[in-house]
Amino acid sequence: QVRLVESGGGLVQPGGSLRLTCVASGNILRLFAMGWYRQAPGKERELVAGMSNGGDIKYADSVKGRFTISRDMPHNTVYLQMNSLNPEDTAVYYCNADGFNTDYQPGNYWGQGTQVTVSS
Repeated sequence: QVRLVESGGGLVQPGGSLRLTCVASGNILRLFAMGWYRQAPGKERELVAGMSNGGDIKYADSVKGRFTISRDMPHNTVYLQMNSLNPEDTAVYYCNADGFNTDYQPGNYWGQGTQVTVSS
């Protein structure tokens, strides 16, 4: 079983910063793309940022220039540095990964989510 665990969420004032961390563990053979999604109350889950093994990165237009995704591939870890946060960034942030487990089965994996609240 592949498990993703997020950390780093919390309450921050507008203009502040947070850094999210997601660590994948378990019977991982190899992970390919890793990324972050978010879901605000009453809204659909949306891609925030994603990064392939080759280093290709995609950001949602709403976070470009403010958020930075990075990976520590040997440790199956992905980070999301979030700067200049505003109340519209308030959501549950989920880590996501594509890969193969040690049984050579493909899978798409999700973390349990971490709450980010931007409020004064």
